[in-house]
Amino acid sequence: MAEGMVNQQVLHPMVKLQRQVQSLVSSKLIQPTDRIWKIAFLFGDDWPHWKKELEEFEFSMQDPISDLLAVEAWEEEQ
Repeated sequence: MAEGMVNQQVLHPMVKLQRQVQSLVSSKLIQPTDRIWKIAFLFGDDWPHWKKELEEFEFSMQDPISDLLAVEAWEEEQ
């Protein structure tokens, strides 16, 4: 690595989704008790991708949004 390069940690894509969902909760567009499927309407054409990602982390579309927001670390299984 070149000197002076800043060591940046790359955020897991699920962290970005989690932050977007937290923003929606903060702005009161959705509630933590709402089911995950409700965010499908807000993510539009991107939803199939995010749904697949969530299912890979064993989320059900019936789980409350608070379960998604409670994840502290996203780790991929090898």
